[in-house]
Amino acid sequence: MARRKSSDDEAKKGAPEWMTTYGDMVTLLLCFFVLLFAFSEVDAKKFDAFIQSFQGSLGVLDSGLTIEQSDYISEAMLHDLTTKQQEELEDFRKLKERLDEFLQDRNLDADILISLETRGLVVRFQDNVLFDPGDARLKSESEKILLEIAEFMQLPEYEEKNIRVEGHTDTVPTGNNSKYETNWELSTTRATNVVRYLSEKVGLRPERFTASGFSEYHPVAPNDTRENKAKNRRVDIVILRTEFIAPSPDLN
Repeated sequence: MARRKSSDDEAKKGAPEWMTTYGDMVTLLLCFFVLLFAFSEVDAKKFDAFIQSFQGSLGVLDSGLTIEQSDYISEAMLHDLTTKQQEELEDFRKLKERLDEFLQDRNLDADILISLETRGLVVRFQDNVLFDPGDARLKSESEKILLEIAEFMQLPEYEEKNIRVEGHTDTVPTGNNSKYETNWELSTTRATNVVRYLSEKVGLRPERFTASGFSEYHPVAPNDTRENKAKNRRVDIVILRTEFIAPSPDLN
């Protein structure tokens, strides 16, 4: 005669009881990591903008570009700025509008480009606006342009802002007859001569300035055509936002 199944035998059918608890725990962990991933997406955007600004500011990262045409200050980042930072950003936007209008009135808007970045306002002098090919001496007509643009840097809203001048070249070597052994010397000397003119001739405080030469290693376009090489031969004057100013070295 077959043995009648007890209630204990029936209870043992199906998955073990501990699997229910384990399944709940795994589901909760999944939800937790999904939330972490969702939060990290916002931080990734900020991190990308931060890295992009350093690529041009310090010249130490492997990037193909010093500056992109896009505005790095996204709407998401605006919410994280303090009131003082937002006011500073608004001042830069006003300055950009005034400079754009100034350049258009003088038909210079094709040769001098203005862009607003996370690190500040960039005034880019294209190709031969300031210098003759292979030379680092400022052209006489370019001094007048620098003098007029320097007037904007002396306005009360910007007179305390620090300024970085960056020299860039294309990939064409300087040549045996050049006084500059490589493009490093050429780009650095160009940046230095712009700083010297703005401080010694125009009268801007020299402690506001730093000069950097990037040679051919931070192009804004591939060095594969004459037009692209012309884009890479440039000098950038960067009016820096407060938080992108490097602290002075402690000499004590």
